[in-house]
Amino acid sequence: MASNTSFQDNLMSIQANLLNFAYMLTSNRDDAYDLLQDTTLKALDNSEKYADNTNFKAWVFTIMRNIFINNYRRSSRAATIVDTTDNLYHLNLSQDSRFESPEESYGAAEITAAINEFPEEYRVPFSMHVAGYKYNEIAEHMNLPLGTVKSRIFFARKKLQERFVDYRD
Repeated sequence: MASNTSFQDNLMSIQANLLNFAYMLTSNRDDAYDLLQDTTLKALDNSEKYADNTNFKAWVFTIMRNIFINNYRRSSRAATIVDTTDNLYHLNLSQDSRFESPEESYGAAEITAAINEFPEEYRVPFSMHVAGYKYNEIAEHMNLPLGTVKSRIFFARKKLQERFVDYRD
């Protein structure tokens, strides 16, 4: 087993690599920082299990990957809805009679009409973003700088919020 100081130095020296890996796994900055913190804590708690003749970086990355997988499984189980009604009412609902949700509080046609009123320079990037394209894909498709795409999507969102301000709680 490595000395405690040496172990901590090794762990601190790969924090940037771990953060990049965490961001790749989570695609969210805050979640990546949380995963990095969980990984660092678990590695420190289990430092006595590390053997000197093994690849330290691979050992810590494996800890991070396992924490991410366990968290994902936990959140998947938590998101599962179990219908406990006597007649399985929720399972027997037709697909077009959904529960009311915030996304459904506005008519899709009304939102689509509002988006279609945007000038093309705002409508196209916003529509692509809503369709699931990443900012860099939109920038490449439209041959625009990344910052321009982000600001146009931001302003399109802001225009929608202003338009539907009366519908807020």
